[in-house]
Amino acid sequence: MATNFKSLPVIDISRLLLKCDDPDMAEDVGVAEVVQQLDKACRDAGFFYVIGHGISEDVINKVREITREFFKLPYEEKLKIKMTPAAGYRGYQRIGENVTKGIPDIHEAIDCYREIKQGKYGDIGKVMEGPNQWPENPQEFKELMEEYIKLCTDLSRKILRGISLALAGSPYEFEGKMAGDPFWVMRLIGYPGAEFTNGQPENDIGCGAHTDYGLLTLVNQDDDKTALQVRNLGGEWISAIPIPGSFVCNIGDMLKILSNGVYESTLHRVINNSPQYRVCVAFFYETNFDAVVEPLDICKQKYPGGRGGCQVFKRAVYGEHLVSKVQTNFAM
Repeated sequence: MATNFKSLPVIDISRLLLKCDDPDMAEDVGVAEVVQQLDKACRDAGFFYVIGHGISEDVINKVREITREFFKLPYEEKLKIKMTPAAGYRGYQRIGENVTKGIPDIHEAIDCYREIKQGKYGDIGKVMEGPNQWPENPQEFKELMEEYIKLCTDLSRKILRGISLALAGSPYEFEGKMAGDPFWVMRLIGYPGAEFTNGQPENDIGCGAHTDYGLLTLVNQDDDKTALQVRNLGGEWISAIPIPGSFVCNIGDMLKILSNGVYESTLHRVINNSPQYRVCVAFFYETNFDAVVEPLDICKQKYPGGRGGCQVFKRAVYGEHLVSKVQTNFAM
């Protein structure tokens, strides 16, 4: 469970990335320092900023700006890629169609998933089969997003090598059968500006309190609007104030299970109190779609009761977990 943190740590991962493909990376002093910071962040908050990640600020900004251009289009144009169950829950959803714990969220979005070939995962994957729906306008949207997905996939894999070392495993615990063929999800999200009454924002919930489903999330948020909030142990909502050029990272439900509860998938929400429209692009790095997820052997040995208790987390099949969430997340 998260501590009473008051702010989110900032971690420069440049040394980790420099040595990430070295089998002896754990012996490097700089890597060991990053690993220690990752361990503390995952235990205390489940959230942290990463800098020194190697993805150019220009690319990060372009991804948000082209997303903003799409959301500025007429409603009829956006509906050309409307999300439906028949489309594998891929595509555009209007404001209020995404639902968190039964309450409509005040945002619009495009949802994208790693594409699944028909029959690859049998009945479990059938709901998610199909190609992503990319808009024709703005131009170059598809090309930019596909390149960005490759960059985020590579970065996530490298951060997880550091987290694997933090759990006292080899750098490769989250590869192979667990995440050697990782699934991914990307949500391009637009939050309307707040309406004000007597000078005070209405405080509409852009996205209700939730945890993420997979291993690791990379959040690319507008630099000039504070909206993402993370809940600490005392129930306080701590703002993730934007740091230009950074990613806000957080761990998800599958990593909580794999760590036997030592690392926390922390509740977070979004409230856009700015009068301006806010854009956020969230990339979710997951296990293999059909991975059977249970506490890693190293975590069962080192943390036999998880943190502060006797519970050993039960196994979950990632694809089943994802599908159960997707099928209850939309009001259609």
